Parts: sequence; structure tokens; C-alpha cells
Amino acid sequence: MNSNLELLARQVVEGFITGLHKSPFHGFSVEFAEHRSYNSGDNVRNIDWKLFARTDKLYTKRYEEETNLRCQFVVDISSSMYFPQKEYNKLTFAIQSVAALVYLLKKQRDAFGLSLFSDELILNTPARSTTAHQKFLFAKLEEVLAKGEVKKSTNLPHALHQVAELIHKRTLVIVFSDLLNSNDEEGMNAIFSSLQHLKFNKHEVIIFNVTDKSHEIDFMFENRPHQFIDLETGEVLKSNAANIREAYVSAYDAYRKMIALKCAQYKIDLIDADMNGNFSDVLSAYLIKRQRMS
Repeated sequence: MNSNLELLARQVVEGFITGLHKSPFHGFSVEFAEHRSYNSGDNVRNIDWKLFARTDKLYTKRYEEETNLRCQFVVDISSSMYFPQKEYNKLTFAIQSVAALVYLLKKQRDAFGLSLFSDELILNTPARSTTAHQKFLFAKLEEVLAKGEVKKSTNLPHALHQVAELIHKRTLVIVFSDLLNSNDEEGMNAIFSSLQHLKFNKHEVIIFNVTDKSHEIDFMFENRPHQFIDLETGEVLKSNAANIREAYVSAYDAYRKMIALKCAQYKIDLIDADMNGNFSDVLSAYLIKRQRMS
């Protein structure tokens, strides 16, 4: 029986692929997800002759053990990811995005693993390309959604250092986090030390900076008194939104530019991912990165 997350992932990916084929955005190997081009010396018994009859091109059937890419998803499940509400939040968007990417990777016979972290690394699975592994990851992701918020702080540097030690083959590491680890220089240095560890080990990195853009970036709160609560520390700030909007937006913009500059220096892809946006933006960013790596 298919899980709700798997059904959503299939719907998202199939809609995305259909959109790709109808658009001028060509070049991605999603049409023949279960095949690869025939190369001289390949076993002719694996040629798909029915496909040859339709396309006049030679493709060989691909099997579970054939893996072009290894991908490790590193997902922040700390308290701040549960903003802004229980029903739908940054974590929901991140998990649904990961599920869609896992489904796409499976279609392309690539390998995928999962790491979950808050103040410590909670789960780390190896990258595999089997159907059983896909179902296992969907089950783990659904467990997180069902469990609800647990009061946990974030320690992204610690988690990334651990992941760097645990994955031994060249991997595309895809991080989903709101990057609210620390906005001071020491915190930034710790994050990028861990990212440098991944790069030193020859891994490629994409960071999806998951936000609720209207509230966390644009600070679009009603012009009245609010009680702002830090979801990780419980610290409370009472203020009229209009009185602090300009200072907040300026500080966040400076923080975001600092992260972007560091990522550019380390050749790390930094992608803004609004939880109210479209999953196709996440899938497109992944495919563009994959194309550059091939």
C-alpha cells in the first residue's frame, strides 16, 4: 500500500516531468528513466528493441544496482522548523520536497540516503537505490510529520561534520534547513567549517534555505502589538510589528548576504525555498545541479 507521502511525491514529480516536456526547458534525462544510451561493448541482450522501434535510438535497460549519482538528504527537524503553525510549516515543506526528490532519484535509478538532525544527528542511513529503501525513507519521514514538535535546538555544524565522516563515496549532499543556527561571526564560521569538511571530502553541496518568506524575510505582520517567541529558546519579545520591521528586515538581509557570500566562496549552491512556493523550484534546482555535475 502506498503512503500519503509517496502519493504526493508521485503527483508532484509526474506533474513536473510533464511540464518539462511541454516547455523549452530541455536537456534533462527524465524521459527514459529506466534506460541509458547504448554504448559499444554493452550486452546486446539488454537492448530495448521496442523502444528502438519507437525512437530509432538504441537504449539498454537499466537495473537497480546501476547508480549514476549518490545523494544524501540532510534535514533540520529542530523546533524552529515548525514555524509558523502545526498544520503546515517549514518542516512539512522540507519533508515533502525530500519525498519528491527521492521519488525522482528512484525513477532515475540513483541512490539516496537520509540524515535527520536537531542539536545532534538523529538518523543517518546509507544511500541505496532500491524500492525497499525508498519505502523505508518515506516511513521515516512520515514518522517525523506524525510525531509533531519536540523542543530541540539546532546544531547544523555538528550534524554536517558527522555526515562528512559517515559518507565515504562522492555524494551530492542536499541540506534542508532554515539556517537559524547563529547569526554571529562565530556561528557562521562553525557552519562553514563543517561545509568545508564536506567539500574537502569531494562532496557537492546544495543548501535549500527554507523560510516562510512573508513572515521571516518580509516581516509582514499586522501593524499591532505582537508577542514574538523564539521556538528553540522560548525567549519572548513583545513589540509592535511596525516599530521593528525596518531593523529586522535590514538585519536579516545582511545575514542572508553573508551566507550567500560564504557559499559562493566555497562553490556551494544556496537556494531560497519559500514554504509557500512551488515544489517545481526545488526539483529544477536539483536537476540543474545534477546536469552541471555530469
